[in-house]
Amino acid sequence: MRNIYIHMSMRKEFKYYIIKHIVTFPAYYLLNLYAKTIRLTLENEDEIRNHVKNSGRVILASWHQRFFGGFYLPRIFNKPISIMISKSKDGDFIADVVQRIGWTPVRGSGSRGGKKALRVLVEEIKNSLLCGHIVDGPTGPARVIKPGLISLASHSGAAICPTYVFYERPWVFNSWDRFMIPKPFSRVKIRFDSLIFVPEDVDSELFEELRSGIERKMIERYEKGDQNWIR
Repeated sequence: MRNIYIHMSMRKEFKYYIIKHIVTFPAYYLLNLYAKTIRLTLENEDEIRNHVKNSGRVILASWHQRFFGGFYLPRIFNKPISIMISKSKDGDFIADVVQRIGWTPVRGSGSRGGKKALRVLVEEIKNSLLCGHIVDGPTGPARVIKPGLISLASHSGAAICPTYVFYERPWVFNSWDRFMIPKPFSRVKIRFDSLIFVPEDVDSELFEELRSGIERKMIERYEKGDQNWIR
């Protein structure tokens, strides 16, 4: 029995070695080709550019369901963008790919190394000025903002920018959040909302008011934006 366990463990490690060291570059190359087929438009990005130009810090807050459409934001803003990525084996692969694109991965999640990663992310934002944050990931529940968003903004002095990604014709996967990927040669729109500032000393009542308020805003504006695409 022990030999079977060792054999299975070795096979698993070998699989992740192949993914990490052999599949990473082809995946990055294919993403680059794929990105060239997407017709991308941006809305309301000037407030972010101006804030960052004046050394302001911004957290781009997104649902897990739509984050794929924002993969190339570091190249769009011509700046590295910090982001927290799970410490799982899958996270190793994702971190390698996104680092090539211009993201600065900080490893951790709500269940593994989250508090330490949050502290590191706070320091990273001070250098990069831009941070991407998947507010309901990596395991959900979908469209429920976790407390990390408000904590990150409060401790880093960064403004929160709800960021909406709309797809014209996406593939929809049967995952916990109905994850979406835009089809090649389709349109993608990224809309940036007005900046939301969080005070450094935020009590529990204001904390929840901010968290739930941003959550409602994102749900409502996604529903309205998606309907506009359908029409």
